[in-house]
Amino acid sequence: MLAHQLINNNYPFLNLSDKVSLALKFMDDFDVQHLPVVADEKYVGLISKDDLLDVEEESSIEALEDDLVKKSVKGSEHFFSALKLSATMSISIVPVVSETGELLGAIPYSELVKGASSFLSTEEPGALIVLEMERKHYSFGEISRLIETNDAYITQLNTLNETETGLLIVTIKVNKLEVSAIIATFQRYEYSIRYFIGEEDYENELRFNYDHLMSYLKM
Repeated sequence: MLAHQLINNNYPFLNLSDKVSLALKFMDDFDVQHLPVVADEKYVGLISKDDLLDVEEESSIEALEDDLVKKSVKGSEHFFSALKLSATMSISIVPVVSETGELLGAIPYSELVKGASSFLSTEEPGALIVLEMERKHYSFGEISRLIETNDAYITQLNTLNETETGLLIVTIKVNKLEVSAIIATFQRYEYSIRYFIGEEDYENELRFNYDHLMSYLKM
């Protein structure tokens, strides 16, 4: 999924000649903390509401040109670039520009979250398994093979280097909800399981036994 595919053209942009009062009105109307600014159709930066509140409302945006955030993504970039920019810069809207610098539109944070959700297949049924290991022990081929031996397959896999522990965190989504057999296989091969989210046969059995005991005690 590319950045230009998530553009929402309902959001306005500003010109350097526009007044601060207009910018604040747009931000209130569209519930954002930032808006892109253009000059001669070229993107020049992102203005923040905090900066606007520091000047007179009759001032022009041009008076704040030095404070503009000179960040954007190209329409041809993967949408992860926009997601990363939004997270690292704490901006509520990400400007998307052409190869020559014209503003194509903007992606609000809400659209980035929807895009990430779709990319990660969060709406598809399945269980989540999180493993932790030293990087040298990571093998996608072996992980995939162990899962497939239980008549399942990986629908999503992500890795993260955890700074605090130095461990590689492997997050796996599989196409099955009941994963007790997969968990048992990983344990048999001495994988360290941080946690998992799914439906377990033995949990269901435990719940049945508990309910049976409660019914007995009430007799």
